[in-house]
Amino acid sequence: MTDIEASTSTIIPREGLVTLTHAIYGLHAFSAVMGVLGSALIVTAFLTGWPSIIAVILNYVKRYDVRGTFLASHFSWQIRTFWYALLWLVIVSIISTPLILLLGLGFLTFIAGMALVGIWVLYRIIRGWIALSANQPMPLA
Repeated sequence: MTDIEASTSTIIPREGLVTLTHAIYGLHAFSAVMGVLGSALIVTAFLTGWPSIIAVILNYVKRYDVRGTFLASHFSWQIRTFWYALLWLVIVSIISTPLILLLGLGFLTFIAGMALVGIWVLYRIIRGWIALSANQPMPLA
């Protein structure tokens, strides 16, 4: 059950949902850190690591429960981060593949592209988690 704060008429989420949102950021962060520490790139670990996949599934399953609270913006932020990272991975791969075959430079563009997307993923996780810790919503963009 959620409460409505009298002064602002906003719905205050249950504490368990706030904890769940922290856990989801933690799952995404764990996958990203494994990409940094392991042989995989950040973005590939983020997209294919079980913790991130579980986190996105939790986002979709619990999305209704956070509707009307500031946590809804965090769920949207996390979901968009996952799907945009996947989109950028596909775009970088499509651009790099012909360059590998024709010029041999595609490997460099692939690594550079993945590094940039990985940095973007880390930025989104960190920015979102900081805002969550301050009980602030995320912007819609």
